[in-house]
Amino acid sequence: MNLLRRALALTALPAILLGAWWIASDGSTSFYFPPLREILAEFGETWTADRWAADVLPSVARLGAGYGASCLLGVGLGLLIGRTTWLMHLAEPVLEFARAVPPPVLVPVIMLFAGIGDTMKTAVIVSGCVWPILLNTIAGVRSADAVQLDTAAAFGLGRTRTLVSVVVPAASPRIVTGMRQALAVGVILMVISEMFAAQSGLGFAIVQFQRSYAIPAMWSGILLLGCLGVALAALFTLFDRAVLHWYHRMRERSA
Repeated sequence: MNLLRRALALTALPAILLGAWWIASDGSTSFYFPPLREILAEFGETWTADRWAADVLPSVARLGAGYGASCLLGVGLGLLIGRTTWLMHLAEPVLEFARAVPPPVLVPVIMLFAGIGDTMKTAVIVSGCVWPILLNTIAGVRSADAVQLDTAAAFGLGRTRTLVSVVVPAASPRIVTGMRQALAVGVILMVISEMFAAQSGLGFAIVQFQRSYAIPAMWSGILLLGCLGVALAALFTLFDRAVLHWYHRMRERSA
C-alpha cells in the first residue's frame, strides 16, 4: 500500500501536467507550438535506434565522463582543502572567484585549448560540475564533529584512518548533496557544449531541428531531454539510498 501511494505521489503531478498540456494545445494552429499529440507522434518517428546511437548515447557518454571526472576532482580536492587550514584560507578567494564565472562563458576559451571534439565537451561539463561537489565536500569536512576528531587523535588513529573512519562519513551527506546538484548542472552543460561546433548529441540534434524548422521534432528532443533528466535523477536517488542508508535510517528514527 505504501509503495502504491508513493507511485501515485510521484506520477500524479506529471500526469496532470501532461493532460493539461494535451488539452490546452489540442486545437493549436501555431507553427511554433504544435499540439502535444503531434509532438508524441513525431517522437516515435524521430528517435529511432539509429538516432539513439548517433545522438543520445554520445551525449550520455560525455555526461558520464565529465561528471565522473568532476566527482573525483571535487571530492579529492575538497578533502585536501577541508583538512588543511592554511590551504583553505589560501584557496578561498580563488574558489569564490572561479565559481562565480558562468561555465557557458568558458566555452570559447576551452575550445581554444581543447579543440571542438569530445574533450572540449567533457571539459565544459567538468568546468561547471566540479564546483558544487568541491564546495560541499569542503563544507562537509569542516563540519566534522570536533569531539570525534579529538577522540580519534586520542586513540592515535593517524591522519589517514581518521580521514576514512571519521571525516568521510561525517562529510558524505554534504558530498552526495553536491553530487546531486552537479548532476543537474551537468545535463545543462552537456546540451550547451553540443550546440557549439558539434556533429552529434542531443543539443546538436535540437539545434538542427530548429534550424530546419522541424518544430515537432525539436519539441520531441526537448521532451526526451526532460525524460533523460528524470531517469538520471531516479538513478541518483537509488545511489543516494545505497550509499547513505545509515544516514537516512538515522533521520527517520529521529523524526
